[in-house]
Amino acid sequence: MSAQAPAARPGLFAITWPILSEHLLQACVNLLFVWLFASMSDSTAATYGLSTQIIRFFFVLFRIVSMGTSVVITQHLGGGDREGANQIARASLWAAIWMGMASALVIIAGSGWLLDLMKAPNEIRAQASAYLTLAAWTLVADSINATAAAVLRANTRTRDAMRLILCSNVIAIVVALPLLRGWFGLPALGLIGAGVAFLFAGVVLMGLNFLLWRRLGIHPKLSDWVVPQWKRLRQVLHIGLPGGGENVAYRVSFMINFAFVSAMGAAALATHTYLLQVSYFILLSGLAIGFGTEIVVGHHIGAGKVKEANQVVMKALRYGLSTGFIFALIAALFGPQIIGLFSRDPDVIRMGSTVLWVEVFLEPGRTFNMVVINGLRATGDARFPVAFGVFSMLIVGCGVAYLLGVWMGLGVLGVWIGFAADEWVRGLAMFARWRYLAWIPHARKSRRRVLAR
Repeated sequence: MSAQAPAARPGLFAITWPILSEHLLQACVNLLFVWLFASMSDSTAATYGLSTQIIRFFFVLFRIVSMGTSVVITQHLGGGDREGANQIARASLWAAIWMGMASALVIIAGSGWLLDLMKAPNEIRAQASAYLTLAAWTLVADSINATAAAVLRANTRTRDAMRLILCSNVIAIVVALPLLRGWFGLPALGLIGAGVAFLFAGVVLMGLNFLLWRRLGIHPKLSDWVVPQWKRLRQVLHIGLPGGGENVAYRVSFMINFAFVSAMGAAALATHTYLLQVSYFILLSGLAIGFGTEIVVGHHIGAGKVKEANQVVMKALRYGLSTGFIFALIAALFGPQIIGLFSRDPDVIRMGSTVLWVEVFLEPGRTFNMVVINGLRATGDARFPVAFGVFSMLIVGCGVAYLLGVWMGLGVLGVWIGFAADEWVRGLAMFARWRYLAWIPHARKSRRRVLAR
C-alpha cells in the first residue's frame, strides 16, 4: 500500500465548539421535555427521569463500540491510513446493530426487574414500564447513530455531526408536542407520545448519518451488518472494552446512587431529576473539551507527536477547569430561581438549591476526569482508568453516598457529596498518571500498530 499524507492536524477549539454546541442543544431539548413533564406533575417528571437512567445505562454499553471506533480511526488518520480508517468504520456497524438489538430485548423482557432494581416508587411503575417498552426500540437506532457520529467526529466533521443533531431534535420536538399535549385532535399520550417522537427522530438521524458517510467515501455493504470483521473489531475492542468498562462502572455506580434516592420517595427523586438536568448544563464545557481532546490527541499519537499530545491535554485542562467552576458558581448563586423553574414545592427548591453548592466543589474534579481520561484513552492507555475507576466509583462514590445520604440521613445532599468525593479521587489519580508520563509506552505501541497497517 502506498503511503498517504497524514490528515491535517485538527485544532482543539475548532473541534470542540461544534461538540459543545451539539451537547448544549441536546441539553436544551432534554430540559424542555423535563419541564413539559414537570408541568404535568412531579411524578411524571420523576418517571421520565428514572426511565431515562435505565435507558442511559444501556446507551453507555454502545460507547464500547463508538469510543473504540473514534480512537482507532483518529490514530489511522493521523498516520495517513484513510483506507484503514474507513474499514474500521464499516467493521463497527456489525457490533453496533447487534448491541442495540440485544439491549432492546433485555429491556422489554426485564422492565419489571429493572424497575425493582431501581426501587421505583409504586405510583410511577405502570407508566415507567409502558414507556420503557417503547423506548427500548429507540436504542437500536441510538446504537447505530452513536457509532456513525463517532466516525464523523473522528474525521473532524464535528460541524456536520452538530447539524444532524439539530435536525434530529427539531423533528423530535415537532412530532412530540402534538402527541404529548393532544393537539390537532390527536390523543394526549404524555410520555408515550414523547417516546414515539424519539423513535421516529432516531430513524431519520440514522439515514442522515449514512448520507454523510458516503461523502467521506465510506460505503457500507449488507455484509457489514451481518458478518463480523474480527481483525478490525479487535482494534476497536482493544480501546473500547476498557474505555466502555469505565463508562459502565460509572453508570452502575450512578444507578446504585439513583436507587438510594428513589427509595427516599417521589419528592427526592424529582429533586434529583431536576439537579441532573442543571448539572448537565454545567458540565457541558468540560464534556466537549474532553471529546475534543480525545480526537486531537488521537491524531497526534497516530502521527507520533507525543510532545504535542501532552500540550493539548494541559491546554484543555486549563480551559475546562476555569469554565466548569464559573458555570457551577453561577448555578449555585441562582439556585432557588433555577430549581423554581421546575417545581413550586418549597422542599424541592430548598433541597435542590443546597445541592447546587456541592456542584461548585464537584465540577473541577469531574473536569480532570473528562479531559485526562479521554487523553489517556486516545494514547491507547485505556485499562488504568477503568481499573482505578471501578474502585473509586463503587467504594468511594457509592460508599460515601450511602454513609451520608442513607445512614446519616442527609438524603439527596449526601448522595451528591458522594459524587464529588469520587470525582476528585479519580481525577487526581488520572492527572498523576498523565503528569508522570505513564501513558508514553501505550502511545508508542499505538503508533507501531498504525504503521503496521
